[in-house]
Amino acid sequence: MNIKQPNAIADTADCEEPFNQSPAFLGHNAFTSDPLLVRLTSHLPQTVVQSLQELGQWAGSLAANDLARLANTQVPELKTHDAKGYRQDIVEYHPAWHSLMQKGVENGLHCSIWDEDRDEKGARNLVRAVRYILVAGTDCGHLCPMTMTNASVGALKSAPDILAQWLPHILSREYDASQRPPAQKANVQIGMGMTEKQGGTDLRANISSATEAGNQGWRISGHKWFMSAPMCDAFLILAHISKPEQEAGAKQSASPPQPSCFLVPRILEDGSRNGLHFQRLKDKLGNRSNASSEVEFNNSLGYLIGEPGRGLRVILEMVTLTRLDCISASAGLMRAALAEAVHHCRYRKTFGANLIDQPIMTSVLADMALDVAGATALSLRLARSFDRASSDKAEAAYARVMTPAIKYWVCKTAPALIAEAMECLGGNGYVEEGNLARHYREAPVNSIWEGSGNVMCLDVLRVMKQNPALLDIVLEMLARDLGESADRTIGELKELGRNTLENEGATRIFTEQLALVGAAAALHASDSGELAGVFAGTRLQGGWRATYGMLGAEHDARAIIEQVCPAE
Repeated sequence: MNIKQPNAIADTADCEEPFNQSPAFLGHNAFTSDPLLVRLTSHLPQTVVQSLQELGQWAGSLAANDLARLANTQVPELKTHDAKGYRQDIVEYHPAWHSLMQKGVENGLHCSIWDEDRDEKGARNLVRAVRYILVAGTDCGHLCPMTMTNASVGALKSAPDILAQWLPHILSREYDASQRPPAQKANVQIGMGMTEKQGGTDLRANISSATEAGNQGWRISGHKWFMSAPMCDAFLILAHISKPEQEAGAKQSASPPQPSCFLVPRILEDGSRNGLHFQRLKDKLGNRSNASSEVEFNNSLGYLIGEPGRGLRVILEMVTLTRLDCISASAGLMRAALAEAVHHCRYRKTFGANLIDQPIMTSVLADMALDVAGATALSLRLARSFDRASSDKAEAAYARVMTPAIKYWVCKTAPALIAEAMECLGGNGYVEEGNLARHYREAPVNSIWEGSGNVMCLDVLRVMKQNPALLDIVLEMLARDLGESADRTIGELKELGRNTLENEGATRIFTEQLALVGAAAALHASDSGELAGVFAGTRLQGGWRATYGMLGAEHDARAIIEQVCPAE
């Protein structure tokens, strides 16, 4: 590409034409330009690979970028009442949002792991995770209802009769945004509401209540402090079952009451509203395209899912699946940010050379590329364990132990990496006209939603205390995949685990190291060659690292960049 060089003194016309700027990062294929994704899906049927190529072409297009931009700048608006003062509780979205939703539904982001597609059999979670990684680089907001709808099936399995009614509408690939009763719609979206003002993560502190209403179901009263995608057709919520009056004076149980899970439609069969009163929409840092509401339930009709008092167990079937999506979305944001930074540095000249050829920048980009590769390989390794968990106890152990550890590391790494990518572009990375500012504001939410960092660490600690045999199984699996460094690495991790049990304040250290060992193992098993070795050498055996650009001279930084983000 010929880049116009400035004259010593530029006239006004020259100043109006930019020079030494990188071209817009559009028109690329987000799938075929990612060698690791291509390699990790090479075993799939050609029809599946072709669908990933097509989605990757869309994800890197100007059209997709414009939809993401519009959906995040023309944010949703809550309309609580109509012109005559009647409640309507409607959230209006820009058409760009609906276009993104339509694309997601067409690609099965909301349901494909439950579908009967023969080509994806045995790899449905893996294929869906790849699609998530690709689409996350455009907009993550619309992925929220996709995530919840997909995961809702896991919870609804506790109520087979109800699932049978809803599943055909969930599996539909025909997006339907109409305001009609669910049974009259081609496709439905299902959300969830758990947290309340006073409890947050402590779901046992919820105060919303449910009163039995005979054969009609249950009547829900209370509130949810953070309920996203409020135009979903129904919501899985937690509420405490109110005791009958004759039991009011009975002796209290030694253990506190546990919440139950209910499915609450937004619109009833007769077309009337179901008492969901939306109070306001959250003014969020990021995730702007997606509305998140505060809602009150006013005698809303709900249907019990699972056994009374077992709501936490039911809803956790849903939460486990949503955590995989948080991981995949973060990996996708990281990949998109790195790709844009590398693209810019290939064109931008400073001090007589392209930025990518400046040694210190080369080291920064290569260091970032290692984390992107690790996050990608680890995300897909986890998805594979989800695919195999029902028939393989070892894979089930991997899914149980590694999900919180991987979510902790990948989702916490994303904001720092995207910030570094912004810095690679300088001021151009900090403006809202570009994508990186949006990605940066988006990234922290995946570490907050579905369990914050400390919650993930406590989940790992719970396994260590209550079922250490599961951790032993996982460490054996990691050792097999690590290769020559296995004995030392696993030995050090076991020692760290013993120390953590004596000092729970060190749980974050153990959780992060477990994830890093998992990433090194996933890269080694994926035949990533030099990437796996350098990742292990710098993340598991190197000195303290606080920022990117810490690679030693013994590593070929430029080769690492080309392996992760090859030049077109």
